[in-house]
Amino acid sequence: MVSFIPTDEQQLLLDTINRYALKDVRTVAHDADEASAPPMNVIETGWQIGLVPTSIPEELGGLGEMSAITGALAAEELAFGDLAVALHVLTPALAAYPLVLFGTAEQRERLLPLFLEEKLPAATAALLEPGVFFDPRDLKTTATSEGDSVVLNGVKAYVPLAEGAQLMLVYARDTQSGRVDAYCVEGGTVGVQIEKREQLMGVRALPTYRVQLKDVKLPATARLGGAVGCDYDVLLNRGQVAQAALAVGVARASYEYAREYAKQRVQFGKPIAQNQAIAFMLAEMAIDVDSARLLTWEAADKLDRGEDATREAYLARQFADKLALKVTDHGVQILGGYGFIREYPAERWLRNGRGFATFDGLAMV
Repeated sequence: MVSFIPTDEQQLLLDTINRYALKDVRTVAHDADEASAPPMNVIETGWQIGLVPTSIPEELGGLGEMSAITGALAAEELAFGDLAVALHVLTPALAAYPLVLFGTAEQRERLLPLFLEEKLPAATAALLEPGVFFDPRDLKTTATSEGDSVVLNGVKAYVPLAEGAQLMLVYARDTQSGRVDAYCVEGGTVGVQIEKREQLMGVRALPTYRVQLKDVKLPATARLGGAVGCDYDVLLNRGQVAQAALAVGVARASYEYAREYAKQRVQFGKPIAQNQAIAFMLAEMAIDVDSARLLTWEAADKLDRGEDATREAYLARQFADKLALKVTDHGVQILGGYGFIREYPAERWLRNGRGFATFDGLAMV
């Protein structure tokens, strides 16, 4: 039997993140979204909770062990506060977790200390590419071997915190073998061009950039895992589980807000929550949130047991993508005219929920 009851340590972490989400994140989320500016003091506080450092095993200099279940639980709570802040706090994990899982001894020794500081490290990863036909298993960004070097060419989109990054993990397809690997591109590398910040409909407080890679020459040792490389499928699965957990957090925020509003909003002498149409809508929202959460936990559990979680991660991601849009749309409907007013969070949750279908590579557990 599989039990998803949090351990004492997990529950302590969840309680801490929940307090942070409600008391710190929610109070600044609206203004940060309006200004398209990350609330750095709040983000630094989120980093200091220590989710990433405690996911790095002690034998690698960290404070704990990696757990996809713990990561999924934490991601949901962070997104419950605000998705942009959650993605900002979790961006360093895009580089740290692949290093923990597949990095060579030299890569781990040299790069993992970046993630053990009190200050948020300038590290990110670049997977998504522009275009409606993006396929993570058929990347257009290429890696061409030239003796003891490898040359990267391509364009990446939605790269969070790319400007000023000390480390960027770039995913590219080998022109000879066709396999996809990740490459450690350090700040200041010639040929890496960070274009102006992207203007998105949602997650406006998260700085994302398009990145041009023009004949970026790296030593062959820059490939994650060295000559062996990495298990790309595992990294994709971990990304899909993270995205599903974040979607659950956004949907749960919208549902709970709409539920409380419906209990307090009185029309024709009774709370609108007692109207059958509203009550059924809220019930359907609750069912969908719980269903997506269980699918996410199932996939995360398989990852933690070292089993192939491709099917479970894909199902969780697909269901959660649709859930995020559906539930946040219902949240706006339940608030009526107020749902369309920017001062209320429902419209922000809807804008963020719409984006999950395009958020490949923005989070990892």
